[in-house]
Amino acid sequence: MKNFYLLTLCCFVVVHTTIAQQLKSPNQKLQMEFSLQSDGTPVYSLNYKGKVVVKPSKLGLELKNDAKSLLNDFTIIDSKTSTFDEVWKPVWGEVASIRNNYNELVVTLNQKVSERKLLIRFRLFNDGLGFRYEFPAQKNLTYFIIKEERSQFAMTGNHTAFWLPGDYDTQEYDYTTSKLSEIRGLTTKATTENVSQKTFSPTGVQTSLMMKSADGLYINLHEAALINYSCMHLNLDDKNMVFESWLTPDANGDKGYMQAPDHSPWRTIMVSDNATEILDSKMTLNLNDPCKIEDTSWIKPVKYVGVWWEMITGKSSWAYTDDFSTVQLGVTDYANAKPNGKHGANTANVKKYIDFAATNGFDAVLVEGWNEGWEDWFGNSKDYVFDFTTPYPDFDVKGIRDYAKSKGVKMIMHHETSGSTRNYERHMDKAYQFMKDNGYDAVKSGYVGPILPRGENHYNQWTVNHYQYAIEKAADYKIMVNAHEAIRPTGICRTYPNLIGNESARGTEYQAFGGSKPNHVTILPFTRLIGGPMDYTPGIFEMDISKLNPENTSHLNSTLANQLALYVTMYSPLQMAADLPENYMRFADAFQFIKDVAVDWSDSKYLEAEPGDYITVARKAKGTANWFIGNVNGETPRVSNIKFDFLEKGKKYEATIYADAKEAHYKTNPQAYTIRKIKVNSNSKLSQFSAPGGGYAISVIEIK
Repeated sequence: MKNFYLLTLCCFVVVHTTIAQQLKSPNQKLQMEFSLQSDGTPVYSLNYKGKVVVKPSKLGLELKNDAKSLLNDFTIIDSKTSTFDEVWKPVWGEVASIRNNYNELVVTLNQKVSERKLLIRFRLFNDGLGFRYEFPAQKNLTYFIIKEERSQFAMTGNHTAFWLPGDYDTQEYDYTTSKLSEIRGLTTKATTENVSQKTFSPTGVQTSLMMKSADGLYINLHEAALINYSCMHLNLDDKNMVFESWLTPDANGDKGYMQAPDHSPWRTIMVSDNATEILDSKMTLNLNDPCKIEDTSWIKPVKYVGVWWEMITGKSSWAYTDDFSTVQLGVTDYANAKPNGKHGANTANVKKYIDFAATNGFDAVLVEGWNEGWEDWFGNSKDYVFDFTTPYPDFDVKGIRDYAKSKGVKMIMHHETSGSTRNYERHMDKAYQFMKDNGYDAVKSGYVGPILPRGENHYNQWTVNHYQYAIEKAADYKIMVNAHEAIRPTGICRTYPNLIGNESARGTEYQAFGGSKPNHVTILPFTRLIGGPMDYTPGIFEMDISKLNPENTSHLNSTLANQLALYVTMYSPLQMAADLPENYMRFADAFQFIKDVAVDWSDSKYLEAEPGDYITVARKAKGTANWFIGNVNGETPRVSNIKFDFLEKGKKYEATIYADAKEAHYKTNPQAYTIRKIKVNSNSKLSQFSAPGGGYAISVIEIK
């Protein structure tokens, strides 16, 4: 039951604009200060337990073709503070209920001469600060174009950062760990090749940005509730260690078309002296609106397998034939084309995956490459690239639908747009109805390649609005969405929980494209997952990709035990067992953990963490007394020490531990693992070895 109260603490008019206004978090550990400089420029700062986190930093927006902009010459005409406290229940999540508790300061500013009003709303939680700009309805500010947002985040020193190069079109880079001062010299090396990319500055980085200060503070910069606005990057003034917001432009170079009344997304600063508290934060979700879907009974967490990894590795193909170098939908005659013999999405192969899912208790099967057009889908700026309803000759839509239904397995549709957002919207209603007619309740969408219309970027306002349109339209059809290559999530899954997953980062597929750094998964929960769950597609048991495709010499930089742990450490209500069924049968005892692990949780405990080094998490399966634990480790071998004090006192449990063998190593011996069973209770402790690129996974089952 919700517990809510809203208390207005004060409302007054400030006549002396240089008076600093203070706001403290509910637990008093964080303190924010707001004031105006002598020229009327808004400035804020943030402290944590007496330590400066953000030095005085400017706020404001530069407007296009506007000599005044919304940068300075302000006076404070009103200031209100309040507190808010509620408990709400997510449709799915890491916990069964979430507390939303903050103190708020809303400052109303009036700009001299222009007589324009700007509100800045600050919310201070126990785990961080959120602020946004609000543009009330007014005579002198209705339609305006943002040239650049000028929000600053002035750091106190040369922090260690875990960063991605700033880019308008991709987030699929490996993380670089360096001092802030080293970003400029490392950006070129960090910007690896991608099919669609556009960097903007040698000191530009993406959010969510994770940092650690020399005095032990963990600081995270991100945004929340990105709606009808351009995605925010950060550009570093590396002489003064000041980040400033940098929005993604459209084809005209503009960064936002606004119509008052409206507001920006929230800019967020998380801070703690304990890394686990960053991982445990629900601030991003709390800054989003409550759920707008009235009936959510159709939204359910999913564990799935699919026809995907065999194509990613090159073992099979998306395309049906090698006869065509060019395709025109509705014109090209597939009926008389010669099959290439490599097409993965054929009826017989799909039925094998359905059988495997049914036998092993999986909810669904994903199939990619089922629809016409894959022979000519990329690289030609092609608008009418797919119609999302016409299957290849060897893919029996109705037969597969009926077979899956007879086995109690759902199917997941795949919609690759090739970046042609206009074409997707053109077909969306028909495509979603086709899904419902054939028993598909979830879709994996993709946006590989440059965005169409030409000149738009993946992360500007226009394209952000397209992603949102797709989510809301899917909700009309009771369809869950897993968007790949889309905008990084900012907590919108609270408002639209049918957004059950995203890629929006460098996922497991890159392990077949040359490999990712072995500590990649120890950074992602501190960065990409701050905004929402990731469809990371874990569970690869065969690390030598050449065994699937002799022409692919990639190596997956992880131990098998690490792959198991990802089902717990990389939180998502959508989890794939991504490897081929035959590889799971080779390691059936280890595969048991993937079969057992839950995808929806009533409680989560972050037991230990250090970005880039290790993460250990315990989660309680919703509706049961069972817990699952995951540990992922970076490149340095270590012994993880944990307590089981999260277990219910007085009860006994059996723990099955899937761990790295002593000789395990992500590169030289990744499949060396051990399995053992021990009895545990709330007083138990465990010391467990984790190999380089390794980890462990534990199922903890109550003994009744």
